[in-house]
Amino acid sequence: MKYWQPEIETMPRKELEALQLERLKFMLITAQNSPFYKKLFAEKGVEPNKVKSLEDLRLLPFTSKDDLRENYPFGMVAIPLRECVRLHSSSGTTGNPTVVLHSRKDLDEWANQVARCMYMVGIRDYDVFQNTSGYGMFTGGLGFQYGAEKLGCLTVPAAAGNSKRQIKFITDFGTTCLHIIPSYATRLAEVMYAENIDPRKDTKLHTLCIGAEPHSEEQRQRIEQLLGVRAFNCFGMSEMNGPGVAFECTEQNGLHIWEDYTIVEIINPETLEPVADGEVGELVLTTINRQAMPLIRYHTRDLTSIIPGKCPCGRTHKRISRFKGRSDDMLILKGVNIFPIQIERVLMMFQELGSNYLITVENIDNNDEMLIEVELNDLFTDDYAVLQNLTKNIVRQLKDELLITPKLKLVSKGSLPIHEGKAVRVKDLRIF
Repeated sequence: MKYWQPEIETMPRKELEALQLERLKFMLITAQNSPFYKKLFAEKGVEPNKVKSLEDLRLLPFTSKDDLRENYPFGMVAIPLRECVRLHSSSGTTGNPTVVLHSRKDLDEWANQVARCMYMVGIRDYDVFQNTSGYGMFTGGLGFQYGAEKLGCLTVPAAAGNSKRQIKFITDFGTTCLHIIPSYATRLAEVMYAENIDPRKDTKLHTLCIGAEPHSEEQRQRIEQLLGVRAFNCFGMSEMNGPGVAFECTEQNGLHIWEDYTIVEIINPETLEPVADGEVGELVLTTINRQAMPLIRYHTRDLTSIIPGKCPCGRTHKRISRFKGRSDDMLILKGVNIFPIQIERVLMMFQELGSNYLITVENIDNNDEMLIEVELNDLFTDDYAVLQNLTKNIVRQLKDELLITPKLKLVSKGSLPIHEGKAVRVKDLRIF
């Protein structure tokens, strides 16, 4: 059987939308128990009992990350605090952290959601699942941990970093599946080859769940080639629970977003009006299956689109495309909107390049300049003429993609900082 919950995953659209409406109505009644939504509903004249269709969702107010910060720590909670059993939060490096609380039912539903995702890409109860995400306040570790356990896998909670230890676990325990950040996947592969371990021959790896940072299709293909696996894109955010909000199926053509848990909208980030399927806009999500902290029309700031048509896998839940970037990490350079993912897409086209790169933007003599430093792979020549020709070819491709001409610096392997967590890809040194 290829479905974890066939009755839900293949539910006809009319039945799925009826389920969404039923859960939306109940969620709105719950939400008004929170101090934040009680006040917001009164200010905006929102009456939950007047919501009669999914289209009425557009009449409801948006929620933002700032709302979570301003109502720190418990102003968003809709059930008694004694009924909450876990709290996750962001680092809060730019002010109050965003705090998300869960009831016991919320955690059970989240584990089921992640198990559904893992089962969809072929992970089964006989697999050995190694989790390289951090545990603690970060949702990636515990989210996949409980999902893998619910699925029945033997789990290896390796946590983040320490590549040689990760590799020892992979080889000693017969790890078959990894949850890993894309940039760290390429780093781990490099360490394996440096240790004379061929992951295709010397490990049992076959499936990777990758996410937590933007990555291009080219980056995914490189990971698959290096490790001899299939790598599936995962989307999650702590405000929506964590990992498992959306996930690729084996078709690897868009991420199914689980609509029995979430209502998805794609809006124009400037007008806040809905856009047509296939058109890029901001992803807005509404929780409909969470007790402790429901969120209504939450601004994710992620830019994506709904993929039109049915998926050959048979699942009826909508698919969203690979993220183009975020509306709040977009670089504006000489009047041009640029997303780091566009640059990565070009760099990954060149086999002569490694996977580590750094984008630096600074203002020089009142002129914004972009420098892209990228490592060469360890087998590439140091012949000056060849490097000059390669540089010209890469810059030409970047100009075609970005509509500006960046400076490009090819550096030797190991020259740029190595990150075993989320890779730092951009340094914007301009003063605004």
